[in-house]
This record gives sequence, structure tokens and C-alpha cells, in this order.
Amino acid sequence: MDASVNTWSFFYTHLMSLWLNRFYIYSCAAFGIGIWICFQFITTKAKKQDEKSTQKLTPSKVTQDVLINGYTMPKTKEVYVAGVKVFYGSQTGTAKRFATILAEAILSLNLPAEIINMRDYDPDDCLAEEATSKNICVFLVATYTDGHPTENAAWFCKWLEEAVNDFRFGKTYLKGMRYSVFGLGNSVYVDHYNTVGKNIDKWLWMLSASRVMTRAEGDCNVTKSKHGSIEADFDAWKARFLTRLQALCKGEKKPCSGNCKKGKCKSKGKQSKEGSDHEQRVSEQENTEVEDLFETTSEEESGAEEDGSRNSVIDVEDLGKIMSHMKKAKKERELEEEAGRTGPSQQRSGNNEESERREMITPGLRDALTKQGYKLIGSHSGVKLCRWTKSMLRGRGGCYKHTFYGIESHRCMETTPSLACANKCVFCWRHHTNPVGTEWRWKMDQPEMILREAIENHQSLIKQFKGVPGVKVDRFEEGMVVKHCALSLVGEPIMYPEINTFLKLLHRHNISSFLVTNAQFPVEIRNLEPVTQLYVSVDASTKESLKKIDRPLFKDFWQRFLDSLKALAEKQQRTVYRLTLVKAWNVDELKAYAELVSLGKPDFIEVKGVTYCGENAASNLTMANVPWHEEVVHFVRELADLIPDYDIACEHEHSNCLLIAHKKFKIDGEWCTWIDYDRFQELVQVYEKSRGSKTFTAADYVAKTPHWAVFGSRERGFDPLDTRFQRKNKTKDISGC
Repeated sequence: MDASVNTWSFFYTHLMSLWLNRFYIYSCAAFGIGIWICFQFITTKAKKQDEKSTQKLTPSKVTQDVLINGYTMPKTKEVYVAGVKVFYGSQTGTAKRFATILAEAILSLNLPAEIINMRDYDPDDCLAEEATSKNICVFLVATYTDGHPTENAAWFCKWLEEAVNDFRFGKTYLKGMRYSVFGLGNSVYVDHYNTVGKNIDKWLWMLSASRVMTRAEGDCNVTKSKHGSIEADFDAWKARFLTRLQALCKGEKKPCSGNCKKGKCKSKGKQSKEGSDHEQRVSEQENTEVEDLFETTSEEESGAEEDGSRNSVIDVEDLGKIMSHMKKAKKERELEEEAGRTGPSQQRSGNNEESERREMITPGLRDALTKQGYKLIGSHSGVKLCRWTKSMLRGRGGCYKHTFYGIESHRCMETTPSLACANKCVFCWRHHTNPVGTEWRWKMDQPEMILREAIENHQSLIKQFKGVPGVKVDRFEEGMVVKHCALSLVGEPIMYPEINTFLKLLHRHNISSFLVTNAQFPVEIRNLEPVTQLYVSVDASTKESLKKIDRPLFKDFWQRFLDSLKALAEKQQRTVYRLTLVKAWNVDELKAYAELVSLGKPDFIEVKGVTYCGENAASNLTMANVPWHEEVVHFVRELADLIPDYDIACEHEHSNCLLIAHKKFKIDGEWCTWIDYDRFQELVQVYEKSRGSKTFTAADYVAKTPHWAVFGSRERGFDPLDTRFQRKNKTKDISGC
């Protein structure tokens, strides 16, 4: 009992002591809590300062941590561009080459790049995936004949067009996909210039894909090309694209407004209205082409998407206002350009017009033609050694002109004062490496310089055969003196503005002239000075087949063709129709050919089977289109039966060629298709001295055709003075006139 009382007294005494001193105890506790709070505040502040300093050294995206299953894991860096896919639609290989160049440039930025042939890509299965892949899709597409896509891009374009018009896909089918388009075309084809690039750009935009930059266009027409050539156009676009790509990799959704100073961008997040307006003006300056309703910039699209969230339906009245505004802006631009052209400086610009014109031969074209063996002259001419020249130097026979007209093939210079042409024939043996055009818009070299350098280059090519086994010494020496000039190398010689002066220079050098034209320049044919022999290529006899075979640039090509034949009928010197037979294309048009003969009244008609020049991406011609010699003979026999004033005169089996001549050249029962070249030079000199008053006709300089050249002879057109050489298992040289 006493023990329990003592224990209680002990506890009671201490409790009362604590109670009596409670004020001091509370004060100590409050002091301690205050010290703890101050410590925590100071510690937290110091930690925040450390975090801020760390954020300045490293991007905030990388320093943030994520708690996963109780463990702190570093957050991976966000990827804005996973890679670039470069799609190409190419016919001749230019777009494919550009795709390779672009891919290499992208790889240099440490970004994945994939080159895709549009033929091997199935848009039905794969295109929708690009909306979520974070890839940038680049389309390098060429426009082919009549505005159609190239063969390897045809299915892709067809699918894309159908998807736009198919309600099952929906207008947001490609929302999230980012793309850019570079079109390849030729502005000479006004109605179809870069049609494929424009269509792909429009169709992707209509399916809600977003442009990363405005569509660009490369122009093969150097006179209209923004930077002088299609290669320069591509290089300029590539530089802009790579700059834009680097900005996208950093997460920038819109380009910089352009108002930044000292390298610090002030357009973070949303841009100011002024910045957007400035960027739009810059974009318009960089892209001078007039754009369609669907050709908006990426900035305009992003703005449209934001507005679309509020009002996704455009009123018809608003659409009318938009179209009116676009037409008004276009008209104002045209007026400004017209004012700029007709301003006070018009007289000075007229004087400097020639110096401001661009050269026809671009660096890329120069390389391509040089590889083919051309010796280029100045800025638009060239010369090349014909294979028949080489053959006759060795005594292995001459070309069909030797058989038909008596030229000496080893003394014939094949040249042209204009590499440009107004057609893109399917059988062109130059593989369409030469430029095209409907009028002369390039710098012009003087005819004296062209002839001088043409002869010098031709002689240098002949010199290469000195000492070559089989070359005859006498013919080598004769070959150093040019006697004939075949203006049929490539292009359209009659386009050259000084063609008459050039012809006169040839005749003053005692060089005969054989000029070939594609029957698209009737006025120039009518104004042409006397030519030893004037050719017109008659590759088809109907409007449809001519368009299919020659692929002319002129809209009124058929009327020009007919007018050219009428102009030919007015010529007094020797004239020739040149027919190239393409099996399954133009060999069944005998009656139509006969009608054309009555229209142009040529002295001679050369009928030649088409020469197959090997696989060519720009043409679908194959060996199946090359007629056998007996098929050509059969065609010529049937044609001759339909034109009673003509008959078959000569044959050159080696060239797969026959000559139909007017019966006026059959004198006393013997054919006189050969030319008295010395007599022609005498006649043309008298003509020039009399300033055209003393003219002459084809009958004034004829010569007798040797028996071996006449149709039906045992030699079949091969000169018995030479030795025929048969090639075996060797690549055939198809160059020549």
C-alpha cells in the first residue's frame, strides 16, 4: 500500500512541475519548429536554384524525370522528324538523279533518308501510315507527254486522284502527313507545264496533308527558268528545303517571322500577325509562279486549320470573295510586271536584250552532249562525225546520200546551228538530250564564227583517223577539205535567225547544203535562200499519228505542217520528203501519204525504216517497230502505184532506205538523181550576184545516176569501189544522218 502511494506521489510531483513550467516548454517547442521551418525553406530555395541552372545547360525536355513503377527514369528526347522519304517519278532519269542528290544531303544532316520509286510504292497500303510516322515526304515528279505523269508515277497519281473524289476516304485521310513537292517540266509546253507536280500537291492538300513549304518548279526551258536551268532551280529549292528541315527537327512548327535580332528568335509559340504577314510576303517573293486556289503556303494552311476548328464550312459567297481577291492580286501583279517592262528603261533594255538572253547550252546539257561525242560550238551549235564518214575513210562504203545524190561521205560535215527543236520525236536518236522550243529566245552566235569552228572541229575529228588501220591515205587527205554539209545533226536548223547568212557562207566556201526541217516553220521555209537540197520530215500523214510520233510543241502543229508542205511546193531548187517508217504506227497510211505528195510536190521522196537507238526512257519504241528492208520495199511499191508522176529510182539496202523520184528526173530512159555540185556552185553565185533576179531550178544541176545505185541493181546501192564490211557481235554505232 505504501509503495503505490509513493509512486503516485512521484508522478504527481513531476506532472505538477511540468504544468507549472508549461510556458517555457511551449516556447522551446515553438522555437524548434520555427528553426525547422526556416531550414526547410532555405533548402528548398537552394534546390530550385540548382534546377534552374541545370535547365540552362541542358534542354528541359531531357532533364525531366518520370516515375515508373517506383523508379525514376530519364525521359527520352522528343523526336520531331523521324526521317525523310524521297519519292520520284522520272522518265528520263532527271528526277531520280535529283532524288539521289537530295537524299545524300539529308544524310549529311544525320537524318535517315529513303529513296522510293513511285512504281514500287503502294499508296493504298502505305500512304496513310505517313500521317503518324513523323516522316517528311518529298515528291520529285516530272510531267510527261500531254501533261500525263511518267510511267512509274502513273498508278500513284491515279490512286491519289480517285482518293480525293472517293467519299470513303474522307477529307482528313492524310491529316498529320507532312510533305513537299518539286515539279520538273518544260514551260515551252504552256498548257501542261508541271501539271503532275501541281496535281499531286493539290490532291495531298485536299486530303488534309500539310505542306512544309510551298511547291517549287524546275524548268528545262533555260529562257524561262528562274535560275537559268532545271539543275539550278533544284539546287535553289534544295537549299531552302534543307533549311526548313533543320527548323522542323528543332520542333518549329512555323518559320521564323524574320524580326529576330542577334540570333535570338522572338517568334516562340504563336507568331504575331505582322510576322505572319512578313513571312507570307517573303514566300510570295520566292515563288513567282501564279498559284491555284489550292496552292497555299504552310502558314496559310495552319491558320486555316485553326479557323476550321471554329467554322469548318466555307460559305459560297466567301468562296467567291476569295476567288475575286486572287484574280485581283494576279491582275495587279501582271500590271506591275508590264509597267516594269515598259518603263523609262525600255530603250536601254532593248539595247541590252541580246546580252540578257541566256545560253541554250546549260552545263548539264553540255556534259550530256559531250559524252555523246558532240563538239559543241559557242552557245547553241555543234558538230559530230557521222559513222558513214568513218566508213568511207576506210573504203567500207558511203551513206545513202552517196548512193542517191553522189555526195562523198568522207567529205561531208554533219552539223547544226541550232541544237533546239520544236518536236520530241519518238525515234529521235539523240535521246531527247537537246533543248526544245517554239521560237528563238537564246543568245545568238554569229554565223561566221559557227562555220569557222565547225570546220575546225570537223577537221580535228578527221585527224584522229590518221594512221588508223584501213584508212585510205587519199580519202584521208580529201576528208580534210569539207565539200558537203548535212544540216541534220540534231535540232531544227531553220530556227537559227541567221540561217540564210549561214547558207550563203557555206556556198562561198564551195560547200553544198543539205538542210532538214521538221515542217513546223512554214514562214521560214518560204523565206529560205536557195539550198542544194531541202528536206522536210514527213513522219506521219494524219493529225493523230503526227502528234503521236513527232510529239510537236505547237498547238497548231497540223496546220503548220500543211503550210510547210505548201511552202515547199513553191521552191525551185531540189526538194525532198523524208518518210520514216515505224511499224504499227504509220505504215498503213498510204492514201494519206499520196495526198500529201500532191500537196508539196517534192522532187524526191526518201522512205527509210526507223533506226532503233536502244532503250530510251523517253520513248517506248522497240525493235518490233523496225521494219525489215523487204517490208520497206513493199510499202514503197504500193506508194509509187498511188502517185503516177513518180517511180522508184534508187535503193540503199545497207541503210534500209529507198528513193522515189519524180519522173522528170528520168531523162532519155536513165535516172539523173545525182547532183552536179560544181554546177550548183556556179548557179548559186550568179543568183547571189544578181540579188535573186537570176534564179535556177533543180533541173539545172542534175547528174546521171550510176547503174549500181539504181533500184533493182545487183549491188542494191552499195558502191562497188568499196568493200562491204559486216559487223559481228559488236555494238552498233547508230549515229549518222
